Amino acid sequence: MAPIQRTQDAVEILCDAFLEEALTRWMFPAPPEQRRVSAGRLFEQAVAESAKAGTLDVAGADAAAVWLPVPADARIAPPPEVELPARLRILVDLLAQRHPIEQPHLYLAFLGVTPGKQGLGLGGALLAEGLRRAEAEGLPAYLEASSSRNLPLYERHGFRQLGNPIELPDGPTVWPMWRDTKEN
Repeated sequence: MAPIQRTQDAVEILCDAFLEEALTRWMFPAPPEQRRVSAGRLFEQAVAESAKAGTLDVAGADAAAVWLPVPADARIAPPPEVELPARLRILVDLLAQRHPIEQPHLYLAFLGVTPGKQGLGLGGALLAEGLRRAEAEGLPAYLEASSSRNLPLYERHGFRQLGNPIELPDGPTVWPMWRDTKEN
């Protein structure tokens, strides 16, 4: 698959997967068509960064995993002068406060499976692929689970909750999760 087509497919997959999720509805409280455009802009940026790093995983037109290499002491949130929609700014600032930056790691920014293909193991397969990459590089992994129904999947793959969940103002809960390397 051509790199441009692969990144376009990943953005479409993530839009389909997250459009009706509570976190997306909270970040972009608009009708579905507008919410899809706003979410698509967010996904495009992360997908492009992941593809550039060689850490974007896509399974056909059904699942995508956006992994980002994070060096130690990296700035996680865009600086305050970067304009973001109000709720997205709240989210990224809260997530950045909790994102561990003491050591380099792979960050699973998004893992999405199109609604008709969820529960078939595609997300778990992409998760395992990214974790094999992390292990090969000797890196731990980090993510924020945006749904409690995904916690068991991440726990089966060695992640543990990292501190208390993040409660968004008048919004859903997000669970920071960490996975050590096998040596730790």
